Amino acid sequence: MPLMPKRVKNRKVQRGRIKGLATRGNYVSFGDYGLQSLRPGWITARQIEAGRVAITHFLAGEGRMWTRVFPHKSITARPAETRMGTGKGEPEFWVAEVKPGTIIFEVGGVPEALAVQALNRAAHKFPLRMKLAHRGHAW
Repeated sequence: MPLMPKRVKNRKVQRGRIKGLATRGNYVSFGDYGLQSLRPGWITARQIEAGRVAITHFLAGEGRMWTRVFPHKSITARPAETRMGTGKGEPEFWVAEVKPGTIIFEVGGVPEALAVQALNRAAHKFPLRMKLAHRGHAW
């Protein structure tokens, strides 16, 4: 089941603009290896779930995995062939805003070769360019 907030203060948010580099969540802090974004953008809840499934399936119960992003932003859409006006559309899906340098997933307790392969499989699930990061090296 895709991630989404249990409650939100405001149901609909504006699209906004993603500027600058990540100043928080930009280094590996829980595991030994991480998946780090190189571009700004949105990652949907479904993409996060697909990456999580890919990593856990590949690791097959070994080690531990951490998800470092959460989709807090609702994206709305209007029905097709609707006239202009009548307000903003209903929330369709949820996204996490990701800046360059944000760590998406972390893996620990497995050999480096296994962690690299698992994170590489997860990287293919996202629309952004990613790189592998390891503990001790900040963005």
